Amino acid sequence: MAAADTLRLILGDQLNPRHSWFQATDDRIVYVLMEVRQETDYVLHHVQKILAFFAAMRAFAQWLRKKGHRVVYLHLDDPENRQDFETNLKHLIKRHRFRRLEYLQPDEYRLDAQLKDIATDLSVETEAFGSEHFLTNRDDVKRMFAGKKRYLMESFYREMRRQHDILLEGGKPVGGKWNYDASNRQRYDGKVPIPGPKRFRNDVGAIVKTLTAMKVRHFGRTTGNTLLWPVTRRQALAQLKHFLEHGLPHFGTYQDAMTVGGWSLFHSRISFALNVKILDPLEVIQAAVSRWEEDQDRITIAQVEGFVRQILGWREYMRGIYWALMPKFKDMNFFGHDAKLPDWYWTGETRMHCMAQAIGQSLDYAYAHHIQRLMVTGNFALLAGVHPDQVDAWYLGVYVDAIQWVEMPNTRGMSQFAEGGLIATKPYVSSANYIHKMSDYCQDCHYDRKRRHGDKACPFNSLYWHFLERHRKLLARNPRMGTMYRVLDKMDRGERKKILAQGNDYLSTIDML
Repeated sequence: MAAADTLRLILGDQLNPRHSWFQATDDRIVYVLMEVRQETDYVLHHVQKILAFFAAMRAFAQWLRKKGHRVVYLHLDDPENRQDFETNLKHLIKRHRFRRLEYLQPDEYRLDAQLKDIATDLSVETEAFGSEHFLTNRDDVKRMFAGKKRYLMESFYREMRRQHDILLEGGKPVGGKWNYDASNRQRYDGKVPIPGPKRFRNDVGAIVKTLTAMKVRHFGRTTGNTLLWPVTRRQALAQLKHFLEHGLPHFGTYQDAMTVGGWSLFHSRISFALNVKILDPLEVIQAAVSRWEEDQDRITIAQVEGFVRQILGWREYMRGIYWALMPKFKDMNFFGHDAKLPDWYWTGETRMHCMAQAIGQSLDYAYAHHIQRLMVTGNFALLAGVHPDQVDAWYLGVYVDAIQWVEMPNTRGMSQFAEGGLIATKPYVSSANYIHKMSDYCQDCHYDRKRRHGDKACPFNSLYWHFLERHRKLLARNPRMGTMYRVLDKMDRGERKKILAQGNDYLSTIDML
């Protein structure tokens, strides 16, 4: 065996079996994957998120070895593990006399900056390579919208459709429309049965024992020593196949719906597999389009277009927004919010049924779909004036698919409007009416969705109007908010006073709601 002279670092979200690095073996190259406290501890994570990342990393290391690659894998409890990337890399380079370090460009700003600093400090040659995963470059969104006040996702999405010739005929959108979003906002009506979510039974007992022995702080719930999330490419492809057969035919119609009758409804639940790169976005898009072409009796254009837009449009757009706005993005706070996140975000123990449902399933499965995140938990945090840092930390920790490049633009940007409107045209806030319209959560709730003040009045109602009133100077001139300000201003003075007083009361007793 030839002496190894190059060390290649693979991060936990860089498990891309299609990458050119892995297509041929070379005994002069050693790959290293690390489970480190730096990553388990930088934010409080859901236990299933830690388990999923470590299980996927271990499976990928095993796959590399079977392919004939040389691999060093540092388990969290390895005596040789220094628990951060820099110290581990320096130790390995010195011990094995590597003359060169190569790494894939991280998708998180903090890790990108850290590895650049490490490379500068090392005495060996270093080089960074692309991840060969995304359909855009980091700066494409910034360049596309240079000099403009807003970053319009729809413009970006249409350009991506053209570039990759997706759902086009003669350069025109199939079906005559670019976007079927208006058709894809239906409440779940029970007309079609919700498919049972595909679950895997990955044995993570050894990892659970390690986390316990190492006293790694985490939250959320597990299902014993098994993990339901796909952690290998084979499992991820099986998850995708299950979605195409059972979810895609109704995905678009019910993509915004929420119900106590199904925690995943018709969603694909492939976001973790995509974000750690064991699935490729283009292969997912092409698989969905192919299934639609083969099965148009069951799958309409609205269903497949809605799914394609989530990946080809929204996912790539969010990544571009992240790199366009970082590092200032992480400190933006347009409203100057400074409240603490209510304690029940960590337990789900609240009398608001919608919040208990969305948070409860997040604690159970490390998962909630986009409307639960945006219009339930995110909506409430914005109405309550929670500091964006606290909202960011919760979203980054609670969801299995949460990596900062995708979490922050969706949370601090889309959900909390902390960047002041570069992404969204208005804050995504609502009263109980929207939640009732899109879900069955308001049934059997302690609070009355119709009441704006008084005994058992739904907190979303008074907090909605309270939010508008206290941010009048910032929002009154927003053309999409004008109607609601006119409604507020035309209210009976006594009614308005009671609503705002109710909002004050709820804000002062928020941990008791």
